[in-house]
This record gives sequence, C-alpha cells and structure tokens, in this order.
Amino acid sequence: MGLQDVKVTWLGHATFLIETPEGDNLLVDPWLEGNPKCPAEYHDVEADAILVTHGHNDHIGDIFDAAERCDGPIVAIFDLTTWLGFKGVSEDQLVGMNKGGTVSLEDQGLDVLVTMTDARHSSAFVTEDEEIVYLGEPAGFVLEFSNEETLYIAGDTCLFGDMEWIGELYEPRVAILPIGDHFTMDPVQAAIAADLVGVDEVIPAHFGTFPLLTGTPDELEEELEEIGDGDIVVTALEPGSSTDW
Repeated sequence: MGLQDVKVTWLGHATFLIETPEGDNLLVDPWLEGNPKCPAEYHDVEADAILVTHGHNDHIGDIFDAAERCDGPIVAIFDLTTWLGFKGVSEDQLVGMNKGGTVSLEDQGLDVLVTMTDARHSSAFVTEDEEIVYLGEPAGFVLEFSNEETLYIAGDTCLFGDMEWIGELYEPRVAILPIGDHFTMDPVQAAIAADLVGVDEVIPAHFGTFPLLTGTPDELEEELEEIGDGDIVVTALEPGSSTDW
C-alpha cells in the first residue's frame, strides 16, 4: 500500500506536507499558526512549493508568511494567484492555472506534475473590514511524482459523480479526502468517493478541528465495509505524524 518514496505528514485540518521522492516538500493549504490542530514545531515550516485548493481562511490563513519561507512555486486557481500578486507575493512564484489543466514544476526545480481537478464547495476570503473577496472556484489536485506514483487531493468538496473520471484518467492509488461533514463530505460520501476514484488507500482530512466536524476515520472504515470496499485502507494520521510507507 501507499506511495513508494513519498511521505505525507498531516498538520491538522486540511494542511499537509508532502515529501517527494527527491526530498522536496510541498505544503498544501497553509493554515499553520492559526490552526488549533497544527503542532507548534510546524508553525514556521519551510517548503519548496505551496499548493492551495481554495481561498477560505482555514486553508490560506498563513499563506503570506508561508510564501516568504518558500522560494518555489505557489500553485492555485488563476483568480487566487492573481489576488496573491495584488497582495505582494512575487509574480515569479505564482503559478495560476484552472481546472483540467496540468502544469509541470520542472522549471522550478521540482519533478512533479500538478493537475487541477474539480471540487464542489465555495471560495472567498473575508477581510478585516468584513468584506468578502471572491477568489475563484475551489479545486482539487492530482500529483504525479517522478516515479509515476499518483496522489489525489480532493480539497474541500461534496461527493460528485465525476470523481469516477478522475480515477479513470489519473489512476491515483491514494486519496486525501475530507470526512468532517457540515462543510464537506461526511464519511458516507467519502466512502463512495473512494470507491468511485478506485483508490487503495484514503487519508482522512478536515475532521476533528471543531465540534461541527463530526465525521471520524472509524466511521469511514465502517462505511467502506458497508458498501463492500473494506479492502480500501484508511490511514488516519495524528497531527504532526506521517505515513510510514
């Protein structure tokens, strides 16, 4: 099981640090110091690239500080990277793209292909003046590493049928899926999503941060058994812990 020579570390909520086969670190949705589940030793984490699924505060709450500690690319939907540029992030770092597109990070020194997929959610940032800033649509990512291992990061989303096409097109073996309910899929929907995508393993995300997020990894395992896909492994990480593939 797992992805050969790839390590995934959960920093709580929907924030992840992904180490590539070459030892580069990809930071996904940098909500660090403000994240009640992120261990303190990761508040100043450095990364070689940053990937952002959408513009809610619990995904970009520390984007500007994280960007200053990152010399590599910041990948997100075009609207969000444009806003980051307006806010002072270096244009040289910003890689704006859109759903269905694939970008190679080879020019930035990273042997990773990033494909942006659909996600069904919302995406806006609330300013200190209580203004809502539209930041494009939410998205997911498929990451293909140099050894042809593939990881699907669903982002914040509900269940949708085209997840089956994501599985057919990119054949990821591992998926990071939200399970918390209320704002995203619950364990019932996440189990169906795992089945549609056809993965061997699921890493749960977006649960346990607040009382509203009631879904649990144990419930996900039960639902996978219920739909007959008990062979799909649920790898439930603790904040600050990593896969041991």
